[in-house]
Amino acid sequence: MAAVFSHGDLRLYLLSLLDESPRHGYDLMQALSDRTGGTYTPSAGTVYPRLAKLEEEGLVTKTVEGRKTVYEITDAGRAEVAARAGELDGIQAGLADSVRLIADEVRGSVREAMRSLRADLAAAAKEERRSAPATPADDVRTRSREQLHRADAIVNGFRARVRADLRTHVARGGELSSAVIDELETALDDASGAIVRAIRG
Repeated sequence: MAAVFSHGDLRLYLLSLLDESPRHGYDLMQALSDRTGGTYTPSAGTVYPRLAKLEEEGLVTKTVEGRKTVYEITDAGRAEVAARAGELDGIQAGLADSVRLIADEVRGSVREAMRSLRADLAAAAKEERRSAPATPADDVRTRSREQLHRADAIVNGFRARVRADLRTHVARGGELSSAVIDELETALDDASGAIVRAIRG
């Protein structure tokens, strides 16, 4: 928690979430995970004691709706949120930095994977050209089909790794911005061009 929220910040942030709308406990935990890009997923043991403290201080009230307990901010709670708006701006900026760091890591991973793939393909093509003896056309086609299967395995493996990384990131509540996907598309276009150049020699 310390890596995302400083002392007392979580209490204030919970209050600000309730200032947006009444919420039940699980909704608050999910909102915290979403707002922090998956960098912080609080437990019930972290959230509920703070909600109880806010209720004790008269800043929130709770009502039971079926099997859910819904928390709602009071006028006193709204007054505290308004009075501490500057602190909330600082907290929001910190959370935005956390999300940007995750996006940067995703972009870096994609770039590194594409650089590695381009280097491997270029080296393989160069080695093939240097070491392949003169053979009949049928032997060339046979070797080419073997290398095509190898290329398929490399591309499919890369696709599976990137897809798994992206899905895991989103499943953990992380943000996946259009800029990240644009970066992925550009990197794949660059790799495609490098492959075509390597094939044509």
